Amino acid sequence: MKYLQFLLIICFISTSCQEPRKLSSTDPELWEARMVKDSMPDSLETGSTFLSVYSQIYVRNSETLSDLAATVSIHNPNLENEIYIEKAVFYNTHGEPIRSYFHQPIFIKSMETVQIIIDGIDNEGGTGANFIFDWRTSASPPIFEAVMLTTYGQQGISFVTEGKRIDKY
Repeated sequence: MKYLQFLLIICFISTSCQEPRKLSSTDPELWEARMVKDSMPDSLETGSTFLSVYSQIYVRNSETLSDLAATVSIHNPNLENEIYIEKAVFYNTHGEPIRSYFHQPIFIKSMETVQIIIDGIDNEGGTGANFIFDWRTSASPPIFEAVMLTTYGQQGISFVTEGKRIDKY
């Protein structure tokens, strides 16, 4: 019996002393290498895209929620031109901004894809989370997609959303 109590105490201490886990895509070092160092050309077309990204969904009823992991992909469909992403802001269900992923424009090389990961433990966005991306390009606009998924037991849920170009004003 004493051995079991000792084991439980050790387990409790070891799990309670861990630092909170950092979220995948919020580390500024991930974005630093992509930051635009020089000024961007003046002739670039500007645009904004809205992308639904669900942190949680209702399962079985209106009281049971399931957390989702999401991979947000930003695709550059151009064979020769870079695309510039000026802003990526994540909003929760209530329309409140949760976080911005970078504070200076980044570039995406031709035919490259860049991801933002919303961890499965990050349910701050809720059941109606979304992104607004501001971008610039001299060719085709970027393509934005999100893949959300979760598993529990032997069942899995996954689905995809696509970004829609919007007028911000």
